[in-house]
Amino acid sequence: MTTPTTPPATPPARGRRRAPSRMERAAGRAAALQRPRVLLALLLLLALTCVMLLDGYLRAEVGGDQRVRTGASASDVPEDVLDGGPILSFPGGQATTVSVPDKTIVLTFDDGPDPTWTPQVLEILEKYDVPGTFFLVGSMVARHPGIVRDMVEQGNEVGVHTFTHVDLSYQSQSRVTREIEQTQLALAGAAGITTTLFRAPYSSETDAIDNYSWPVYESLGEDGYTSVFIDTDSDDWKRPGVSKIVEWATPEDGEGASVLFHDAGGERSQTIEALPKYIEKMKAKGYTFTTVSGVMADQQPAGTGPAAGAADTKGSGDSLQAAHHQATGATLYEGKALVAAVAVAEWTVPALSAGLVIVGVAVMGRFAMMLVLARRHHRQRNRRRFSWGPPVTGPVSVIVPAYNEKECIEATLRSLARSTHPIEIIVVDDGSTDGTAEIAESLGLPGVRVVRQANAGKPAALNNGVRHARYDIVVMMDGDTVFEPDTVRHLVQPFADPAVGAVAGNAKVGNRRTLIGAWQHIEYVMGFNLDRRMYDLLRCMPTIPGAIGAFRREAVLQVGGMSHDTLAEDTDITIALHRAGWRVVYEEHARAWTEAPGSLGQLWSQRYRWSYGTMQALWKHRRSLTDKGPSGRFGRVGLPLVVLFQVVTPVFAPLIDVFTVYSMLFVDFRAALLAWLAVLAVQLVCAAYAFRLDGEKYRYLLMMPLQQLAYRQMMYLVLIHSCVTALTGGRLRWQKLKRTGEVGTPAGTGTTGTGTG
Repeated sequence: MTTPTTPPATPPARGRRRAPSRMERAAGRAAALQRPRVLLALLLLLALTCVMLLDGYLRAEVGGDQRVRTGASASDVPEDVLDGGPILSFPGGQATTVSVPDKTIVLTFDDGPDPTWTPQVLEILEKYDVPGTFFLVGSMVARHPGIVRDMVEQGNEVGVHTFTHVDLSYQSQSRVTREIEQTQLALAGAAGITTTLFRAPYSSETDAIDNYSWPVYESLGEDGYTSVFIDTDSDDWKRPGVSKIVEWATPEDGEGASVLFHDAGGERSQTIEALPKYIEKMKAKGYTFTTVSGVMADQQPAGTGPAAGAADTKGSGDSLQAAHHQATGATLYEGKALVAAVAVAEWTVPALSAGLVIVGVAVMGRFAMMLVLARRHHRQRNRRRFSWGPPVTGPVSVIVPAYNEKECIEATLRSLARSTHPIEIIVVDDGSTDGTAEIAESLGLPGVRVVRQANAGKPAALNNGVRHARYDIVVMMDGDTVFEPDTVRHLVQPFADPAVGAVAGNAKVGNRRTLIGAWQHIEYVMGFNLDRRMYDLLRCMPTIPGAIGAFRREAVLQVGGMSHDTLAEDTDITIALHRAGWRVVYEEHARAWTEAPGSLGQLWSQRYRWSYGTMQALWKHRRSLTDKGPSGRFGRVGLPLVVLFQVVTPVFAPLIDVFTVYSMLFVDFRAALLAWLAVLAVQLVCAAYAFRLDGEKYRYLLMMPLQQLAYRQMMYLVLIHSCVTALTGGRLRWQKLKRTGEVGTPAGTGTTGTGTG
């Protein structure tokens, strides 16, 4: 029987181009609006990745090089350099060394700045009116710019100690250049200066120069750098005791020295205690303290450089100016940008770390709760004595909304015609242009009515079907879905309980032979169905799936039918039913086979609509948080759980993968890999149990590791895209996915099964 509500569309005249339908025009506008939001979502992900990489680089470059060269030949190094003073420069391209004058000390500090120890060193130097020359690690400068500003303003001198503290003798020329330039940018951003002083990591006295490092010093000398070595090493990094540090840092009587201490790189409490004792001892011996620039100024002929003797205890402005240069132009702005980016990374990474702990606890808690409640649900609903009440045997109405479903509609209707429960079938053709309605009519199946309407969207089609329904129970499904013969019978049995207003069925992926289909199969069985078991017992089911759900017609009309307010009309009406006081349950034995998207593009469109629609529905029903009585259970329990598990946790779930990669690159590859495998093992256990409950074959679980690496990342991007759309106020329409019609009822299923009615 056919009940047309509007005349069939007139075919376009020959040679004329068919005007696009309302749905097609809306889809085109929606696609145009979403492109900027997709780009914004990707930019957000890229920004997070860059922040993580920057933070990792500040700590140790990818594959951090920890090699330190020892025992290499120095045959190519000039003898006067090996035997010369600790200050090496290349005026006119000629290697020249300068010694520290007698009774003079150049206090140098390596590896800073450190937020704990460097400020204490600066306080001691200021107290004794002594200058220091600090050779700074660029990554530390970028992380602690305020300390460097204080250091320079106090009158101390700074030099480059590379950006990541690597042995430059092992590095390429480009790496050496990058290490120097990045440190200079960090100094420019932190204190507005650059410097001509340099000290290589793992170098001490000039006799440490070898054939591998000598070209580095020559190259830097040609660029105007002065390389600074030492005469005396306090060896404070060994923590030998305060008296030993003071003793080892003391030069032979009367001799000048460039002396090495450390203000970072480890626990430096002994250095802090030894430094004032050392200064007092040397002053008592008649020594003065100066900077590297002060020494070089003293060695220059009169009139050719800064005034000689300018540094007695403090380096003069002229002396410091010889090493420090005001940063200008691009260097200054790039340096400030670097420091700002590092500040963001320094704030973001700890925040993300804390978020990771919260997400990890939430995820593991969810897994535990799902396993416990799913087991209880399965045992409760499969007891021999379990019953909802007297068997429901009366006929029901099955509503099939259809828009351009020519590939699937025949299989859908033929599967319904084999139902073991009495049904009427209402096909609501939503303005199809591919002959869907004609195909449905031509089948001549008993009990099938075709209702035509102008293209208005799925909610309107479902509401139209409800208006035409003859029976008190209505089953709603998608036009691409196939039911087993016993599906409807199982699905309607819970209505024996008069408190039940809706029942969610068990949607299965029919086209699971492809990789994408197999991934979705795992997701459906593990995620959706375990979730529904949990929510059923908690009495806060958030969604009746569009592919298979049953409703009391009275309940649907009571809440105003399917709403156009959101893209997730199924979630919207489910929450509305809860708020109206109806109970919503899950029937695991009512199976429906649906065609999952076959391409990544189609999958993106579907999941984008789902996730965005869910957010819309949650926002629409946000006042359920304050609902009182039994009808307020969803607001008190369900809404917080859905927000936590379907929005907040998935949005931050990428942290697990981001930090796994981060840890593999910058922390401990083995430990990070083991942690990731442990999480995967927990998920496999949950998935295996879900497959057991649903009677599924375990072989699909072999694809789960790859699903975690690829498929899950796409779902994260979809959710981020949805959040961006929600925050920017975007709107979408019901979108039609391309179908192939390859899904049919699996042979031998649904004829017996485990009954609940």
